[in-house]
Amino acid sequence: MTAGPGDDRPRAPRILLGVSGGIAAYKAAELVRALVREGAEVRAILTRRAEAFVTPLTLATLTGHPVERTEFGEPPSPSILHIDLVRWADALVVAPATGNVLARFARGLADDLLSTVYLAFDGPVVVAPAMNPRMWDHPETRENVARLGHRGAVIVPPEEGFLACGDEGAGRLAPLEAIVAEALAAARRSSSLDGVHVAVSAGPTFEPIDPARFVGNRSSGRMGFAIAAAARARGARVTLVHGPVTITPPWGVETVAVRTALEMREAMHEAARTARVVVMAAAVADHRPAGPAERKISRKEPWSLELVPNPDILAELVAARRPGQVIVGFAAETHDLVERAKAKKQRKGCDLLVANDVSGAGSGFEADDNRVTLIDEQGRAEPWPLMPKRQVAERLLDRIEPLLAERPAP
Repeated sequence: MTAGPGDDRPRAPRILLGVSGGIAAYKAAELVRALVREGAEVRAILTRRAEAFVTPLTLATLTGHPVERTEFGEPPSPSILHIDLVRWADALVVAPATGNVLARFARGLADDLLSTVYLAFDGPVVVAPAMNPRMWDHPETRENVARLGHRGAVIVPPEEGFLACGDEGAGRLAPLEAIVAEALAAARRSSSLDGVHVAVSAGPTFEPIDPARFVGNRSSGRMGFAIAAAARARGARVTLVHGPVTITPPWGVETVAVRTALEMREAMHEAARTARVVVMAAAVADHRPAGPAERKISRKEPWSLELVPNPDILAELVAARRPGQVIVGFAAETHDLVERAKAKKQRKGCDLLVANDVSGAGSGFEADDNRVTLIDEQGRAEPWPLMPKRQVAERLLDRIEPLLAERPAP
């Protein structure tokens, strides 16, 4: 976030504030004032129902910008308003977010300006729900919140207390200082990797036995894809080298599809030639068949499978490290997690190593969540709680960025 030509001062973070139609919308005015006091530039979107609680004039006066309410602007403009807004903003913050807004975001509906902006925005999103406790506790609401979290949205959960409806429980809008802190952090993240090339590997490798069979593993690629998406949202140029997966690559990243460990080795070495950050999140097969059969092996034929080691791509990348480069490895373990991860980091020589236990249910392979332990640059183990893989990715990038600052590229 820099100023115009000839001005080296960083420009103000740009926050696009969406206000939806719950009673907590009246707090939007104080939220805008708090953001502006912290040096942010704010533009506001009011949903039709939100206008019952706070007026466009109030927010326009506090932000210094016209308040947007419809997809076409007022008066109508030939420009595409929702695209202009997402190009302007560093972060999208929705406070309060009603149950209706959460549902529309989670299901990909785009039937008003705010939901259309959300669907077009590829930067950091902060959502602060507020509603009746019964609505907050409803399984559909919880599922919608989980969906948004998995996609990378920062959820600022409501707090408990007395609500305007007279009920007591969880549902009251989070404290404004918490929303401000998350909004400013998200806006800073949106450009924190501008100009940085990040190379990420993801998914399994399939090592052929014959034209119909292979040696592989259960990796879905979700963790590596989450890292690629998070880096892209921070402004990085991302190269994603992935094995055979069934999920859709993140928007805006360069993808290189491979199948075998040898193909991944070649692609990662090529990407690492210019990358400042290299993250080996792929579950590369440790071995491959010594000589794949040219035709399908019949069940009537007696045969045995001879395996030979695959190259250690992470160790090779570390050995070829360029000045200023940060290299991160992953380790999938089923026992003695910390001890094995520490030994692997020391053996490979990478800067950080992320270890996860893939033997448990609901975490690791084929899951949306992950519970990992980070082995830091000093070899210390830092366990992280179970969280969506996108949040793991964000936290990992938060640890990578200081290393980049410490070792600028020559």
